[in-house]
Amino acid sequence: MPGPAKHNPPAGADTRQMRLVGAVIAVTMLCWLGVQYLGSQSGWPAKYAFLADLAAMGALIWSLLVTWRIWRRRNASSQGQG
Repeated sequence: MPGPAKHNPPAGADTRQMRLVGAVIAVTMLCWLGVQYLGSQSGWPAKYAFLADLAAMGALIWSLLVTWRIWRRRNASSQGQG
């Protein structure tokens, strides 16, 4: 008995998602660097630096998961599974 049908978006959707991932990574790094610089120049408490670190890690983990999902989907479709 075949399993449930998987939803495979068109290749254009993958391209849009990869562009979004790239934009998220770039904006995350710029904002993180900016907060680190402003914090060190303004003498902010370390808790704000840690907060910026956690936010950046969250965005980068999200980017990694989306990229991995796209890679798996493309890999499955190239092997005739999708």
